[in-house]
Amino acid sequence: MQTECSADLFGFTPVETRRVEAAFDGGTMTSDAGALLLGATDRHLHMIDRFADCFIDSRAPELIEHSVAGLVRQRVFGLALGYEDLIDHDQLRQDPVMAVLGGKLKARRADCAPLAGKSTLNRMELSRPEPTRYHKISYDGAAIEALFVDLFLDAHSAPPAQIVLDLDATDDPLHGHQEERFFHGYYDTYCYLPLYVFCGRHLLVAKLRPANIDASAGSIEEMARVVARIRQRWPQMRILLRADSGFTREPLMAWCENNGVDFLFGLAQNERLNREIEIELATAQEQSQRTGQPARRFKDFAWRTLKSWSRERRVVAKAEWTGGAANPRFVVTSLTREEHGARHLYEKLYCARGEMENRIKECQLDLYADRTSAHTMRANQLRLWFASMAYVLLCGLRRIGLAHTQFARASCGTIRLKLLKIGALVRTSVRRIKIAMPSAFPYQAEYRTAHAALTAAA
Repeated sequence: MQTECSADLFGFTPVETRRVEAAFDGGTMTSDAGALLLGATDRHLHMIDRFADCFIDSRAPELIEHSVAGLVRQRVFGLALGYEDLIDHDQLRQDPVMAVLGGKLKARRADCAPLAGKSTLNRMELSRPEPTRYHKISYDGAAIEALFVDLFLDAHSAPPAQIVLDLDATDDPLHGHQEERFFHGYYDTYCYLPLYVFCGRHLLVAKLRPANIDASAGSIEEMARVVARIRQRWPQMRILLRADSGFTREPLMAWCENNGVDFLFGLAQNERLNREIEIELATAQEQSQRTGQPARRFKDFAWRTLKSWSRERRVVAKAEWTGGAANPRFVVTSLTREEHGARHLYEKLYCARGEMENRIKECQLDLYADRTSAHTMRANQLRLWFASMAYVLLCGLRRIGLAHTQFARASCGTIRLKLLKIGALVRTSVRRIKIAMPSAFPYQAEYRTAHAALTAAA
């Protein structure tokens, strides 16, 4: 961040009889020099401009100082760099690297900074479906939702043989009186209940929902939209939906069966299910007590509910005895026994869905997807999409630039800390902008590798 202001000296413990002093007088500097890699990633993905095309700008062209593309770019890059609050941009608007990323070094008006401040960005976030006097920028939600799927498709040079789409709902705690705010008994708080859909590390859906609904509410509509868009480009693609027991609902399973989509869902245990595996549980208990180690057995059987299911379906049970107690688990699937045996289906295929929870943590903890503090649901949905786009951008950097480095599987927060938060001195001349980074920076090799890969990709 630029530090032009003068301040009193800060004194510290002397070293070898020499005074140690600090002050905010270093001149034109930045703490985000590594963010240039984000700019290179965006040039490859063409993400920001496509995201900006989803907005409708009703402002008078002759009065525009900050374009919609510039505002969107500023907000997404800011979130990727860890600046979750709009008020941060009152200082960031003077940052030289942010100006480089925004492609705008000087404002048209003499009394204006190159980039927008919090008020302008706030008016964009608080958009209305129809323009008003104070909110003349609005967004097309359907276009934004389609863009996430398109970015996922564009990330593949060739279609994979099969994709697994993970669905999950999570809590987004609220601390104000936001629109559509409800108390959720399981999470014991007032919250939203957003729906996420991932394919590996790729984010396809981030849908904000009120908390007074079933976890699977709206999942058929979302999956119908996503699957249709995927099959427009990959008509023969085999798709597997994977989720926990909160999504094991007859309408969703029936939709999958009617549309050629496989599913693998957790199944909540009950007395009837537990009776099906009494022998396996007894065997596991005997083995565990004999060896002193956890033991598990698997059973594969056809099953249906008394009323809610329309047909029999394949169920796989894990009869486990651990810690001196039974730990039964069940899944229901459309996959056949010939393709996946019971143990492999549960241990290798179903349990892998737990990795999705790490992706949600990245979105909420590293990219601030839970900062839904605006009053309206519409504004909070846009905030969630901004954070999600920042996640997609960092994932693009990780996938393209860092694939052959120690950060190939690093979290977004680690990538930000290690590669983006670099202090640098910025010198601007007539012909160039030189960003002088520290000679002692410890990850120079990874930075060079990322730059070379992004340059080659572009």
